[in-house]
Parts: sequence; C-alpha cells; structure tokens
Amino acid sequence: KAFTESRLLDEFQLTTPGMFSFISGSGKYAKQQLQGDLEKLRSYYLDRGYLHFKIDSTQVSITPDKRDVYITINITEGEQYTVGKVKVAGEMVVPKQELEDLVQVKEGDIFSRREISATTAKLSDRLGVDGYAFGNVNAVPQVDEKQRRIDLTFFVDPGNRVYVRRINITGNTKTRDEVIRREVRQMEGGWLSTPLVDRSKIRLQRLGFFDTVNVQTPPVPGTTDQVDLNFDVTEGSTGNFNAGVGYSPGQGMLFNLSVTFKNFLGTGNYVSAEMNNSAVNTVYRFSYTDPYFTDEGVSRTMSVHYQSTDVAQANIASYLTNSYGAGVSFGIPLSEYNRASLGLDAKNIDINTVAKTDTTSGSPTVYTDWLAANGANFNIFTLSTSWSHDTRNRTIFPDKGIYNLLSASLTAPASELSYYKLGYRMKFYQPLPWNMTFHVGTNLAYGNGYGSTDGLPFFENYFAGGVSSVRGFRSNTLGPREDQFHLPIGGNAEITGNLELFMPLPFEGAEKSVRFSAFVDAGNVFDTSSESISARKMRVAGGFSAIWLSPVGALSFSWGWPIRSESSDETEVFQFTLGAGF
Repeated sequence: KAFTESRLLDEFQLTTPGMFSFISGSGKYAKQQLQGDLEKLRSYYLDRGYLHFKIDSTQVSITPDKRDVYITINITEGEQYTVGKVKVAGEMVVPKQELEDLVQVKEGDIFSRREISATTAKLSDRLGVDGYAFGNVNAVPQVDEKQRRIDLTFFVDPGNRVYVRRINITGNTKTRDEVIRREVRQMEGGWLSTPLVDRSKIRLQRLGFFDTVNVQTPPVPGTTDQVDLNFDVTEGSTGNFNAGVGYSPGQGMLFNLSVTFKNFLGTGNYVSAEMNNSAVNTVYRFSYTDPYFTDEGVSRTMSVHYQSTDVAQANIASYLTNSYGAGVSFGIPLSEYNRASLGLDAKNIDINTVAKTDTTSGSPTVYTDWLAANGANFNIFTLSTSWSHDTRNRTIFPDKGIYNLLSASLTAPASELSYYKLGYRMKFYQPLPWNMTFHVGTNLAYGNGYGSTDGLPFFENYFAGGVSSVRGFRSNTLGPREDQFHLPIGGNAEITGNLELFMPLPFEGAEKSVRFSAFVDAGNVFDTSSESISARKMRVAGGFSAIWLSPVGALSFSWGWPIRSESSDETEVFQFTLGAGF
C-alpha cells in the first residue's frame, strides 16, 4: 500500500524478459538472485521507517510447459516509525561534542537503518583517527509502539588504543624501500590512524610506479594493542622507450623518439629525453626531476629544450618560431593536499613570418605590424609560480577527488618583452552508483602586456578547439580571426569547461586501461582589446569519448556534434590522437 508494485520491482535484479534479453541474458530465473532481491526489498522498507516489515511468503510456480516461472511475494508493510531522542553514550575517549556532531540521524526523521549504519561508521572512523582502530559503536533502539517512535542511543566502546609495531613493505623488486616509506604517513611506534593509512595508500597509488597497492594490519601475536602495517605492492612498468609514428588532427603525422624513466634506477626520480617531429613541432627536450630534493619533500626540476614550430600546420595564421632555453623549478609542499611551485625559465625566441611551407601570404598584417614595431628576436626570462590543491585518489583515471591549480607567470625586468599570464584549472570527480564517475572540469586563462609591451605577444596567444579543449570543433579554430585570410589568430583570454560521465566497461579489468564517457564541452577564446567576454559567444558540443592506455601510448578518440555554433566555425565530428602522451 505504501509504494506501487512497479516502484518495488525497480529494486529487483530479476526481471521479465525484454527485447534484448537474448543478448544481456536478463529474464532468467536464479534462486540466488531472488534471495538477493528479497533482501533489497527488506532494506528498502527498513530504510523508510517500516520497522515491522516482513515477507510473509514467496511462491515460485512453473508453467505447464516448464519454460517460465511465476513469482508471487506476499508482504506485510506495518506502520512507519520516526526517530525520537538521539544520544551518544559510553566511554568518551574522544570529546563527546565531536561525536555528537557526526550523528546524522536527527529527532523527527523517518527511521532509516541505512542512516544509522552510516552514523555508526562515522563514529568508528573518528575513533580510528586517535588509534582506537578496533572500537565498537552499537546503535541501541528503544521502541515506543504507541507513538511509533524509536529512541536511539549510540554506545561507544573504544577498546584499547592500537599501536604500530613495524611497517613492512613487500613486492618492490626495483623500487627502493625509502621511496615507498617517504610516502607513508603512518609512523612506526605511533598509534594506528585509519585516515593516515588510507592516505598512505593513495599516495603510493599516485606515484604511478605500482599496478596495485594492498594494505593489511595483522595483530602482533601475544599482544592486544599492537599491529604490523604491511604494504604489498605490485610493480608496473616505470621505464619506457618509445619510437613510433602517430597521427593527430591538430599536428598531422607524429614521429617521436623518447626515453622516459618515471622511477630512475628505483630512486623515484623522473628522467626524460624526448625528440618529436611533426608537421607543427620539432622538439628536443631533456628534463630531470628529483621529487625529494630535500628531506622535507621539496622537488627540483631542471630542463633544457629546443623547439621549432610552424603554426600554419595547426590551422592558425602562418608564422614560424625557433626557440631554445633552459629552466629550473622547485615544488614546495604546504600541507598534505596543497603544494606551491617557483620557477625560472630563460629562452631565446626567433620569429619569422615565412613558414616552412613558404606561405608568406598567409602571415596577416596584424603579425607583420607587431614584428615591425617590436622586433623578431627576443631573450625572455620568465618567473613562474603556482599553487595546487589535489585530493584525487589517482593521477591516471581518477574517480574521486578534486584538483585545483592556480598559476601565474611574469617576464623578468631583464627580458626584452614585458607580459604576464594567469591561469586556473579545476577537475572534480564524484563516484556514482553502478561504477560510474561524474567529472566537471574548467580552464580559465588570461594574459596581457605591461610596461613597454602593448598587449600579449601574438605567439603567446591562447587557442581552443580539438580533443584537449572543446571537442567537435577543429583544433585551434575557435576565437578571433584576422580579416585578411580569415584564419585563427588566438586571443589573450580563454574559457573552456566540460561535463563528463565516465561509464564502466563490461570487460573485467578494462577500467585500468580504457575509459569511456559521454561529454558536453563548452568554451571559446577572446581578444579583450577589441571584444568583451560573453556567455553568448561560447561554443558548445556534446558526444562520446574513449581513451585507451595502449602499450605504445595513449590513444584518444572522440565523436562530437556541435550544439551551439556559428556558420563560420570549423566543425569536426571525429577526432583522435595516436601515439601521443597521456
């Protein structure tokens, strides 16, 4: 009587056959599934206040031809109960007010077994923070049948405070013990803290060195207050030699040769030597990162590079740049989740309006006029800083947490150009039922000149469109265009964002290397010197995307269809990158 039959059947895994049952296998009777569905039905009522709900009988009858079964379930719903007084009692090793603040069951609420279980779990977790890892919290009800109210008392039995005797590490055949131990937040000799153990596991997962990380806390024989903390890791591939050919719509054919060690000689240091050659870029780069340059966790990255770029091959108004330089940056941990960085980069950049393809006519007057006024060869010294907040559970294919990055760069007084750039990037992941993940991302960027430099130099402009920003639109084609050849010239402000729903795949273990999603992307690029930033100018597209972390690199595919566009926009339904880094 309280709920419709169709609503209750929505909770069942058993169902009558449908149009595609011959593919999915649904509609087949299984006794184990029926027992599971009956338990779901019982939980459904108990979570909605029906304390005396019961299943009177379950009848399963077979049709004469023995091809089908009929299932009839007879139930008694009973009356709905509400929550009366709520108290916390027992041994208060944690301030009572802290425990009471964690109670999410309030007087007057509909009685819910699920909410009570969630509250006991929160109280137990809070005891675990202070070392009472094996404490018990029990919810004791007192039922008033006349008023149909249930008073609840959460009794706290903390037990003994538990200490960690030893931290043991197994499975690391290449990685040095110290590389793992410096990520562990639980200390030997200290009391066992559940959040610290969980955080240690996440930090090890995010290193990218291990395929799996398992944690166990076996009791020490002969004691009641000691455990060992055992980390068992399965090492993955941390060195990569890559020589191959790929293709990207934004860069054409890609020829790359690179040697990368994410865990160089088991030290945890990152070493990379790279040579890439495409229709757009020729890049030679070497970088070395020591994530623990100091014992306090300050990292240091040193790099040198040479890059030649023909932007005409990237759907942009033509010019050619050659640059070389070197840089150093330091990452400074501010807290467990916050980090700052400081860096200095020195480079020489030379600009020519004659591109590799000798398309002199493709260089618009807006470029040639700027070069005539400012010159074509520059020594630039850039100071950069950033702040990041990262609670993601993994860096590759995360499904929980948030990542925020604020960045700023400014050319130093010794530079021959004066400009600055500001940026903000955010990625939010929320796990959903049925192993799905909801993702929200945004990227905001702005730059401008100062002092003797009028506006942001055109070779530092932002561009949008393509696989990495707004899918469904051709790479780098969104935003301002010059009048002479109607080619994109970029702008000094960028706004992009996306909503994405990551869905599980039916293949076991595929979630480690393949991710499939439905998405909606939006964004555009603006030149604030001649136009205002407006939501009406934003382009929007929706579609589907897949990423495969193949043995030769990440393969990204997207099928996107514009939702809001202009007739002058260059759209591209199918986009992909092969052989590019993730």
